[in-house]
Amino acid sequence: MFESLSEHFSSAFRSLSGRGTISEANVREALAQILTALLEADVEQGVAKQFCEDVMTKAIGRDVTKSLKPGQELVSIVHDELVALMGPEDSKIFTVEPGPTVIMLCGLQGSGKTTTCGKLAAYFKKTGRSCLVAAADLQRPAAVEQLKQVIESVAADAKGGARVGFHGEPDQCAEYGKAIGAAVGVCRRAVAKARSEGFDVVILDTAGRLHVNDELMKELESVRLSVTPHQILLVIDAMTGQDAVRSAKAFHDRLKVDGVIITKLDSDTRGGAALTVKKVTGAPIKFIGTGEKFDALDEFSPTRMAGRILGMGDVLALVEKAREEVSDEEAERMSAKLAKGQLTMDDFLSQMKSLRRMGPMKQLLGLLPGVGSALKDVNIDDKQFDRLEGMVNSMTSAERKNLKLFNKSRVRRIATGSGTTATEVNRLTTQFEMVQKMTAQLASGGMAGRMQAARAMGQGGMPGMGGMPGMGGMNLKGSSATPSIKSKFKQRKK
Repeated sequence: MFESLSEHFSSAFRSLSGRGTISEANVREALAQILTALLEADVEQGVAKQFCEDVMTKAIGRDVTKSLKPGQELVSIVHDELVALMGPEDSKIFTVEPGPTVIMLCGLQGSGKTTTCGKLAAYFKKTGRSCLVAAADLQRPAAVEQLKQVIESVAADAKGGARVGFHGEPDQCAEYGKAIGAAVGVCRRAVAKARSEGFDVVILDTAGRLHVNDELMKELESVRLSVTPHQILLVIDAMTGQDAVRSAKAFHDRLKVDGVIITKLDSDTRGGAALTVKKVTGAPIKFIGTGEKFDALDEFSPTRMAGRILGMGDVLALVEKAREEVSDEEAERMSAKLAKGQLTMDDFLSQMKSLRRMGPMKQLLGLLPGVGSALKDVNIDDKQFDRLEGMVNSMTSAERKNLKLFNKSRVRRIATGSGTTATEVNRLTTQFEMVQKMTAQLASGGMAGRMQAARAMGQGGMPGMGGMPGMGGMNLKGSSATPSIKSKFKQRKK
């Protein structure tokens, strides 16, 4: 996300970095590039201009031109202003006692409300709060059945032990425009059901509607007056840019929404909606959708999002994802094995599966500082992990524990069993041996051992990934330099 915007920001800051002194004209020139970047990112023109004016005012106030590192000082100011533009941090959804807490979702057609209902239900299930989801979209064919299937999947497969229920009345559905008003009764009965069955939260999935459709907007107002939801959340599609922001303002004017959920942000390289919606509507961004799976709903943090835009990554998000997938017991067990320098193929397979559950590799690497821009034009195929798993699963238990057992016939058997080649199997075992040596050197302690391990890490990468872009040996500074032919010949001579 934000690849285009991040690239433009980096270009503007590079024009200032490395200079001993800069003038006010240099700062204005960099801000002109930032303004262009914001406009290209589909940020509302008035918001973009005001943002640059605020940055310039702060830069003059801090005497950026006289600081020792003016480029870094300006980055700090831009970061603070981005946080102010998207903030404050207000991602928590409060719950009431006694329950249920009523949450109403609204938005345009196709903005992702039904999928977001499933993600919210999974979010509450994971946090230990029981949830009832009501299908109040009576305008779209099969909308009730679609939501029912989504919620059944959440109840069966999502993490957590809390109850997840569904309330739907398919007999109330009608063709578009003819079931207006029926949603009020469905919502009222859903809230009564949630109260009688002891659910903590009830989510109302209302029909998508244009903000200019007065009849359907009045239906939303009737639902609000009838069930008095504790929170009204507006779902907007990040890929629609300024159209999303304009519709958000119209919804906010009619319903006074309490928060915004931005969907499909992982597919939006511009990010104008995320940068503008808080300023235009006044409603805070609560969550962002970063994928199709149930757990691809992240609490929004303006500080961390500003860091991603400026190429600083989001290591905290990476740590949180890892904490969700790896238990404390598993982490302690792996730590003990690493401390002894004992790493087997079974450990490698277990860690790889945990890594895959955390999300697409390109998305995970993008959370590391300085890596996002380097991955802009890199295509990382996650199917390569399937090949790795196939090779490891084709090994016997003894082979996974002891690579010294490998010979040509065993390699051929593993290659045949996993649908790969002997070359790929040999590459996996060779690189894994390097990793084993590296962990043994780290375990042995001492500065010399750690320095050797660091050199091995720089030359290696993930076992079996070979020359996969972005895995090992990747230039984190985004340089386009490639090794010369002469350097390859020199390596051969060595």
